[in-house]
Amino acid sequence: MADKRHMCLRGLIILCALLTGISGVDDNQVFCSSGEDVRLSCNNALSGCTSTTWNYSNHSETVELIAEGIKTDTERHERLSLGSDCSLNIKKVTKEDCGLYTCRQYVNKQQQGTDAHVYLHVLHVSSSSSQSEIRSGGSVTLSCQLYYNYDLFTCDSSVGSEGLELIWVNQAGVNLQTDSRFQISFSSEQCLSSLTTTLLNEDHNREWRCQVKHRNQLKTSATYTVKYQTPTETKTPSPVTISKSPAAPTQPEKQTTHTPETTSDTQQASVDSTLIPVSSSTSEKKSRQTTAAASTKQGS
Repeated sequence: MADKRHMCLRGLIILCALLTGISGVDDNQVFCSSGEDVRLSCNNALSGCTSTTWNYSNHSETVELIAEGIKTDTERHERLSLGSDCSLNIKKVTKEDCGLYTCRQYVNKQQQGTDAHVYLHVLHVSSSSSQSEIRSGGSVTLSCQLYYNYDLFTCDSSVGSEGLELIWVNQAGVNLQTDSRFQISFSSEQCLSSLTTTLLNEDHNREWRCQVKHRNQLKTSATYTVKYQTPTETKTPSPVTISKSPAAPTQPEKQTTHTPETTSDTQQASVDSTLIPVSSSTSEKKSRQTTAAASTKQGS
């Protein structure tokens, strides 16, 4: 029964949007990139915000976020807050946050006025390669996708009738579509623009940006920065550990080397002591020869 009520509610919302015309819907479209903070205005708010209720709808899901000024959604609780003007503030938007947001006023359980609708579209950029695979000479494919409410909008119709564009530009804002080193393709079914290129040495720290334009107006953009790993980031273990490893046995080696030197000095001393008698014996021999010669001379 609850699912049927949700489906009926979504049907009524779509019908109201169609009856009010596309321009009315466009006035309440908000574009942002993932990771940003966003503020959704409530155009029918009453003073104090204690009567304000915010609901979120996307596909078959409808969730109450704020009830009578108090947060009720546990999943997004930490990222949601109510502004002083009853606007809904969402921190660090994710692609899953895209969809239809409805601000409604209740006084004594009775709805006051009409609903205020805000359509949130989220831009997200990702890479097909992991960080360790990003290197000069390698190929990389970047994906830029606009997530939107599929029930009320199609990328095909938005591109054809409303001038919706996804554009890749460099740091200077030059359209990369004109550069032959980049292969860019677009899928209107997924609202996805892909950029493929072979990385060069000079691409390190270079930024490529995906922009969303709607009726020739820049709505939001998301940036991808090329980062190559430095040699110190790829070494295992760290250089400090490597430099200390061979130094550890140095002290024991010195002691081992010193010990033979001490032994050698002792041996040398022994050798010198054995030479002393030899030297003394030679001197005595010469002395005896001298005495004998003198005696012979006296005898003669």
